[in-house]
Amino acid sequence: MAAVFPDPTDLVDDPHPAYARLREAGPVHRVTGPDGLPVWIVTRYADVRRLLADPRLSLDKAHRLPGHYRGFTLPPALDANLLNMDPPDHTRIRGLVSRAFTPGRVERMRPGIQALADRLLERMAERGRADLVAEYAAPLPITVICDLLGVPDESRRDFREWTDALVAPDPADPGAAKRAVASMLAFFPALIAAKRRVPGDDLLSDLVRVRDGGDRLTEDELTSLAFLVLVAGYENAVQLIGSSVLALLDHPRELAALRRDPGGIEDAVEELARYDGPALLAIRRFPVEDVEIGGVTVPAGETVMLSLASADRDPDRFPRPDHLDLRRRDGGHLALGHGIHYCVGAPLARLETQIAVGALVSRFPSLKLDVPREELRWRPSLRARGLLALPVRF
Repeated sequence: MAAVFPDPTDLVDDPHPAYARLREAGPVHRVTGPDGLPVWIVTRYADVRRLLADPRLSLDKAHRLPGHYRGFTLPPALDANLLNMDPPDHTRIRGLVSRAFTPGRVERMRPGIQALADRLLERMAERGRADLVAEYAAPLPITVICDLLGVPDESRRDFREWTDALVAPDPADPGAAKRAVASMLAFFPALIAAKRRVPGDDLLSDLVRVRDGGDRLTEDELTSLAFLVLVAGYENAVQLIGSSVLALLDHPRELAALRRDPGGIEDAVEELARYDGPALLAIRRFPVEDVEIGGVTVPAGETVMLSLASADRDPDRFPRPDHLDLRRRDGGHLALGHGIHYCVGAPLARLETQIAVGALVSRFPSLKLDVPREELRWRPSLRARGLLALPVRF
């Protein structure tokens, strides 16, 4: 009989002790998920890293056995995306979008992102206090990704609300996710139609030209790709920025060290991502054949969840894993994935976090929390980790 999934409250407020207990108890556990369906959780770094790149673990829901967890189901027009695909479709579609996120192209975005961060900080400076999620960590990446895809200014607030409703549904409003899906199903086809009428100098216009010219994308694939780039481009960055700032406030010596050496921000962000990254679990996978994990055979078609949060706190891989050390140089964290499904927007998320965190701690040397630490609340999600708000004063 499957063990029961750890208490959701433990995994939302502070997931690391719960995952440490699972990791110490064994490399893989068959548990009953919150929805009552069985799922396998993999906890140790070596196994998680290997399985992230193992082609025997498919993202295609066609390989799922009936009666097993499958995750949130979207309509076909939003579901035909990279998170549900294996090669060759995954290879074809990823190749189209990855050109927008090459390190060189992303680096050319640096001046614009820096200017945006400075403008947001200037607005906050007048009052001496702010909610860093609502006023800084969220508007920065949503502006950047919407500029990249060519989303009109007037649609951006709505899009942010829809994304929040999908990724971390409010238990008090069970219909919010369905309303968000319905809104997105209307929004994306209308936006694509607008790009067909009047193409712009943006990624979505480029993808429309590919779809209409070479027929390398179906209409559902085009719509789903726009949906994924917007959602993932916003989510990973906003959560990483917020969690990184909180981790630094929790560790004043590390914050002081970063202020003394602002040039170390790139290495600092890698450690901050390892310490408390934006995803607790990678997207669910389905073995296409029986797979041995840590001496346990997981049958084909069952659901496997790889715990990125647990892997990145594995003491067999990272000495003193629960200690934030901005001078850590052992690298190799899995916060943004690994293998062919590695986060396609990782270079942009890294740059946004480097600029956002670096500019913030430099601008406000007296930065501190504006509420007791225990009053902070996390989004009610077992997969995406992020603060609901981060009130600070300076």
